[in-house]
Amino acid sequence: MKVEISNRGNSFRIKGDEKIVPLTSQLLEELYKISEYEELTPKQLHMYMNKQAHKDKNYIEENIETTIRLKKITIKPKCKSQEDYILGINNNELTFGVGSAGTGKTYLAVACAVHYLENNLVKKIFLARPAIEAGEKLGFLPGDLAEKVNPYLQPIYDALYEIIGFDKVTKLLEKKIIEIAPLAYMRGRTLNDAFIILDEAQNTTIAQMKMFLTRIGYGSKTVVTGDTSQVDLPSDIKSGLKDALEFIPKIKGVHTTKFKPQDVMRHQIVKSIISQYDKRKKEST
Repeated sequence: MKVEISNRGNSFRIKGDEKIVPLTSQLLEELYKISEYEELTPKQLHMYMNKQAHKDKNYIEENIETTIRLKKITIKPKCKSQEDYILGINNNELTFGVGSAGTGKTYLAVACAVHYLENNLVKKIFLARPAIEAGEKLGFLPGDLAEKVNPYLQPIYDALYEIIGFDKVTKLLEKKIIEIAPLAYMRGRTLNDAFIILDEAQNTTIAQMKMFLTRIGYGSKTVVTGDTSQVDLPSDIKSGLKDALEFIPKIKGVHTTKFKPQDVMRHQIVKSIISQYDKRKKEST
């Protein structure tokens, strides 16, 4: 279904299917209101168009329980899965966020962590990732520890920089209020009063996942994110995330949100590509 929009000055004319025209009109009105207090980027425009297109079945109105209000920005869930995810984090000690890249699982986990820190609900944030791309054999890479691990942790840094700013992140890192490290560096530690995030968990082994989950201390909140379709482990090694999802969610105080292809908050072509990969995977099994 197509729609044509023409304008003369501040007047717009919309032509198209009778079901689409009212939705298009509503979208233009929303965009006009939004443009009064924030600049509309192509990314935001695409997101709002997706929101309008799927409003009845997937997208949601603002909910005070799932709106993350931070000192620098306010973040709202863009779909039902994101809302379920945030509620799960707030109401449980351990939450799994499982789905494709672009669903917001890491970004929202980091946003929740910052919210808990700013409101003194935790004393620190600990973020970990398995450096599987290097097989966690970091000794084979040139440079000091920071130079070796930072390429694998950069997505977490990017989320923090966007949410609280570069200078603030730098200060919190210096004070060790925020720690970002490869998963292996959690061995032997117990983290109390902390917000703990394990990102890219599909690339943990069963032993690594067990090690991580048994590091959770008193007063802590833990989020595990991953994409079970993107496992980079050798074929003869089972993913620790896949293994954990078989039995951990049955434990009281554990929540799991499984994101769907339509939850991807990226260009429509990315959603289509993910759907086709999922379809091919199902056909081959």
